[in-house]
Amino acid sequence: MKKHTILICLLIMGCSRHPHRDLAISYPFPRPDSTALTFLPGIISGDSLDFNAAFSPDGTSCYFSRSSGGVSDIYVTQFEGDQWQLPEMVSFSKGPFSEADPVFAPNGALYFISDRPSNEKDTLKNFNIWYVKPNGKGKWTEPVNERAVNSDSTEYYISFSANGNLYLASNRPGGYGSHDIYMSRLEDGAYTTPVNLGPAINAPQMEHDPYVTPDENAVIFTSVNRDDSKGTADLYYSVKSADNTWTPSRNLGTLINTPTYDFCPYISPDGKYFFFSSERDVKWIKTDALPGELKQLIVKTE
Repeated sequence: MKKHTILICLLIMGCSRHPHRDLAISYPFPRPDSTALTFLPGIISGDSLDFNAAFSPDGTSCYFSRSSGGVSDIYVTQFEGDQWQLPEMVSFSKGPFSEADPVFAPNGALYFISDRPSNEKDTLKNFNIWYVKPNGKGKWTEPVNERAVNSDSTEYYISFSANGNLYLASNRPGGYGSHDIYMSRLEDGAYTTPVNLGPAINAPQMEHDPYVTPDENAVIFTSVNRDDSKGTADLYYSVKSADNTWTPSRNLGTLINTPTYDFCPYISPDGKYFFFSSERDVKWIKTDALPGELKQLIVKTE
């Protein structure tokens, strides 16, 4: 199912301060500076609706979502030899259900969203958060429903802090708008009930697709139809104040936001590049192009 359709028509979708010091991602050429480029055209960004990007912990694989024929699936491209290979659908995504929004947790598990039923009695056609764990030789365990963060509503687009706290979007009741951003703490190995991030981030319209910096000092997200937006949906950010509250959110600006729909924010594990989705493709730009107060919170490896 196309994510844009899910978000707009159905209204049901969407490194700590010490990044990976031993990570060396083989980025393709040409590489962007202050102008966003399409990421891996013909491999990740093709003729389909391709969105979001997430690197594996070792930087040799990149996972993304692809929508075709009304179903979304998760694909992966591997860096082998001296180039990124044509993508393949991951094994757990082969089936009649839609899967999307892959991202790695600090413990190495791969989280994603799926509209598969949570059990044999589940008849709700909504998206929940699931995860798989590596099982050796590129294989994965069977998907597990992360029940503590899910509800009878839709949950989607996951992001993790370095300590394992989980940020997500949901259209569950009680929010400030149709979809809001929430956070669930990892305590004693289990997730707590998600808490709404509040009105500094969540507006009366619709917020989704959160990316949190590893130390939880900033969050980047998509907001729909705000007064200062450049297009249908723009990327915004909020930083955490000294009193541990979120500052009023601000637009990321015209170096990133377009007249179309901008979503799926993600910063590479080495802190060098900012990824987002726009115009049916995955885009990337140097993190140096981000606003100053946000840029200074990102630690880059050399």
